[in-house]
Amino acid sequence: QVQLVESGGGLVQAGGSLRLSCAASGRILRINDMAWYRQTPGKQRELVATITRGGRTNCADSVKDRFTISRDNAKNTVYLQMNSLKPEDTAVYYCNADLTLSWYTQTQNYWGQGTQVTVSS
Repeated sequence: QVQLVESGGGLVQAGGSLRLSCAASGRILRINDMAWYRQTPGKQRELVATITRGGRTNCADSVKDRFTISRDNAKNTVYLQMNSLKPEDTAVYYCNADLTLSWYTQTQNYWGQGTQVTVSS
């Protein structure tokens, strides 16, 4: 069974740092674009950062100077390094990836289960 599993969330004080990880597991032929989203209660899920298979990245303006997305293709893992955290960064963070499972299937989009990040003031 293919799944994305996030880890690294938790409680941190404002100004602190956290590193989120998301590992893809299962029978996967190829992992294409990967991304991190976040969501707070009552709001739509927000795109935080994206990274292509080749390593091209893009971050939302609200986190651009503080968060860094990276990936390790050999480990099927994407990371989100979050520095200078603010209370408004508090959210459930979700991993997202476009996966090709075999030569005979189309690329499909997958979500992780989410990991809570709480930043105290």
